[in-house]
Amino acid sequence: MNELNNNNVPDEENENYITLVDDNGKEVSFEIIGTLEYLERWFAVLIPFDEEDDGVVILEMIATDDPDYDEFVGIDDENLLNEVFDEFKKSYNGEYEFE
Repeated sequence: MNELNNNNVPDEENENYITLVDDNGKEVSFEIIGTLEYLERWFAVLIPFDEEDDGVVILEMIATDDPDYDEFVGIDDENLLNEVFDEFKKSYNGEYEFE
C-alpha cells in the first residue's frame, strides 16, 4: 500500500481518522497516531482499522490549496521510511509499543 492517491479527511470531531483510496480503488481507513516534521517535510504515521494488519503506514503529507486537506503520498525510499519511523518512536516514546 505504498501509493495511496486520494484522501477524505472527516470533520473536526474525527480529525484523527482518514479514509484513503489505494491504487486498486479500494477504500482503506486509518487512524492517524502521529505526525512529525523530518528534514523539513511532514509525515503522518497511520494504523489501519483492519484488525488483521497490526503494522503502521507512513505517508508524506503535502499541503494543498485547500487548508482543510493534505495530500498523502507513499514513500518509496526505505531508508527514509526507517529514519522517519525512528524519529516517530523517539517523539512518541512510551505512548505506543512497537516490535
